Amino acid sequence: MHCKKEFYRKLILFLVFIAVFTCFSLAQTFEAVKNQVKVHTLKNEMKFIVLERHDAPVVSFHVYADVGSANESYGITGISHLLEHMAFKGSKVVGTTDYEAEIKVLNELDALYDEIKKEKSKVKPDEAKLKEMEEQFESLRLKAKEYVATDEFFDMMSKEGDRGLNAYTSNDATQYIDSLPSNKLEFWMAMTSDRFLNPVFREFFKERDVVMEERRLGLETRPMGKLIEDFFATAFKAHPYSHSVIGHMSDLQNITRKDVEEYFKKYYGPSNLTVGIVGDVNPEEVFEMAELYFGRIPSSPKPEPVRTEEPEQWGERRVIVEARSQPLIVGGYHRPDARHQDDAALEALANILGQGRSSRLYQVLIKEKKVAIQTGSFNGFPDDKFPNLVAFFAFPAKDHTSAECLELIDKEIARIKEESVTSEELTKFKRNAEKNILNRMKSNSRMAALLTYADVVLGDWKLTFDQVKDIRAITEEDVKRVANTYLIKKHRTIGEIVPEK
Repeated sequence: MHCKKEFYRKLILFLVFIAVFTCFSLAQTFEAVKNQVKVHTLKNEMKFIVLERHDAPVVSFHVYADVGSANESYGITGISHLLEHMAFKGSKVVGTTDYEAEIKVLNELDALYDEIKKEKSKVKPDEAKLKEMEEQFESLRLKAKEYVATDEFFDMMSKEGDRGLNAYTSNDATQYIDSLPSNKLEFWMAMTSDRFLNPVFREFFKERDVVMEERRLGLETRPMGKLIEDFFATAFKAHPYSHSVIGHMSDLQNITRKDVEEYFKKYYGPSNLTVGIVGDVNPEEVFEMAELYFGRIPSSPKPEPVRTEEPEQWGERRVIVEARSQPLIVGGYHRPDARHQDDAALEALANILGQGRSSRLYQVLIKEKKVAIQTGSFNGFPDDKFPNLVAFFAFPAKDHTSAECLELIDKEIARIKEESVTSEELTKFKRNAEKNILNRMKSNSRMAALLTYADVVLGDWKLTFDQVKDIRAITEEDVKRVANTYLIKKHRTIGEIVPEK
């Protein structure tokens, strides 16, 4: 019996040693990587963050434009995403067979489109005149198309080995991604700087039609899309998180090429662009090339931050979408932005409550009570640069209701408010969160994304390496406190899909 006790004592001491050693090793690893990061800001205020890694002869590029749908005003919702599409159309050199001739036709198209809009806005439009102008407009579109070198930007990047060519727009940002062989560094510099120095928004009306079709297929014909759009419009009555990234259809129908040009000038100046470069490069060589290629972009003032703040919610709000669909219920509570000291504890709360098969909602709603076929949670919903939501959802099972699911979700929230979470649940969250961070850091592209996000949203790229420290510092009492602070019913919005009968 004594031998067995001694064995367990030694085993516990060994496990403690391993845990301490692992934490120490990770801390040293993070510190070592942090010390390898080099930063250079051009005179025009464009920032380059570089981490050299020589594991393979490849390099990832991440251009973070600090502009998303939250920067849009009414009348031009969806323009950030539309501009992302247009940024692949080339420049005065790429994407055209004759820029001088092409720009004349594009200007004619813009002027004629303005005339068509004016005529349509009249109380009694002249239909014959409209028909004539629209025929002329279509003729000009075909003429402009003759000068387009279709997909030349894509083709040139792909030919040189770009395996990560992509872009995406969110509520908070627009991001452009590339992954090339490391001997194509100067090629990327030349192509990307030209893209932001001399953009030409050709084939605008064609691409605008593509985005409108995206809205129809991805939102207007899908019950889930309808609910999420109405849910955010209800949860946010003032802040621009209230409208979707895709924008309102009437805005998309009326945005002009000139609108896009003006939006680009305002939000794509060098002071609003941050570049992350991770891979097989020499930082000094990167900075030298950046001065040569990106330094020629004229300086412009940093755009004014979003003015509107979401006011306090005075009572629970509800929105219902009727559709031929299975029922769904979503509940979202207001929470602060990602820079707030409670961010890590809120992440733990959302994870333990509703993320994964071991989460409380999965165990209760699906395994024990069998009232739902799917359940989960979101944190930082729809994005996290500004105050946002922590949300929970459930799809009721056959012969069960959204009300039953909501009642059980509320009970689990009440349990955490009263008892907090267990040490086992919190330990599991911390372990998985650390693992996920480390996995993201192994990828050049993801590491470039982490560095630019931390610099723009959190305020300093160095905070990339402080995430694990913040996660390890969370206590059970922290989770209980944030549950009581933020999961308040009068600050909640409920969204529901009710099946049409």
